[in-house]
Amino acid sequence: MSKHPNKQAAKPAVEPQPDIEFIYGRHAVLSVLKSEAVQRVNKIFMLDTIQPKFANEIQALAKDKRLILQKVPKAKLEQLTKENHQGIVVSMAPIPYATLEDLFARAAAKQEDPLFVILDNLEDPHNLGSILRTCDAMGVHGVIIPKRRSASLTDIVAKTSTGAVNYVPVARVTNLAQTIQKLKDQGVWIFGTAMTGADYRTWNAKGATALVIGNEGKGISPNVAKQMDATLSIPMQGHVQSLNASVAAGVLLYQAYNSRHPLEVKS
Repeated sequence: MSKHPNKQAAKPAVEPQPDIEFIYGRHAVLSVLKSEAVQRVNKIFMLDTIQPKFANEIQALAKDKRLILQKVPKAKLEQLTKENHQGIVVSMAPIPYATLEDLFARAAAKQEDPLFVILDNLEDPHNLGSILRTCDAMGVHGVIIPKRRSASLTDIVAKTSTGAVNYVPVARVTNLAQTIQKLKDQGVWIFGTAMTGADYRTWNAKGATALVIGNEGKGISPNVAKQMDATLSIPMQGHVQSLNASVAAGVLLYQAYNSRHPLEVKS
């Protein structure tokens, strides 16, 4: 394959975000407190009867980071969130969205060819959180989502990702098809999923690459499908010939990782 012409990608517009959000659950909160995201923390609310071992860990982190920690009854936590908080809630500034330039810069800082995931109208926040978790594990440099008809970075996403949302930048753009064209102008090859695509096990994801994952029910939208350089399929033998979006993303990203980091067999 020849490279696409190299042009400068424009910065996409993003919507204003609320002033505060709540992150809950032990793994999600610990990830926040141990990452750069701790700079966005306003206050920690901890159940007053929580297990001493966990309480001591949170208290030590709060002291080290000079954060306000308040022990509260269960009723207070349930006022902050109706979800399963596991006895710990953090109020913080909302998760910021990245730009396309940020995603390219992250790959450049690691001296790696860009590897992006593009989510075409993915609506389930649990799927988004799971995909972010896989992206973190597989070394993806960033995720791109559309502003409309898509799950956004919420507390549910943060909890489902078990903190990966703090490490994988997400860019939100106005027009996905136009953004894909900008990526192609930057030399990025675009791969999507299709029933008639090539067997994913033959996919070589070396070089600047982006993987498109479609909507849970409708798949990749027609306008976006037109932008694909190639399509991939996942062979299946079962009666249900489809996979959950986050599962499909996991399968494909592991292949991308394998092709970019081949196993060295020692003789």
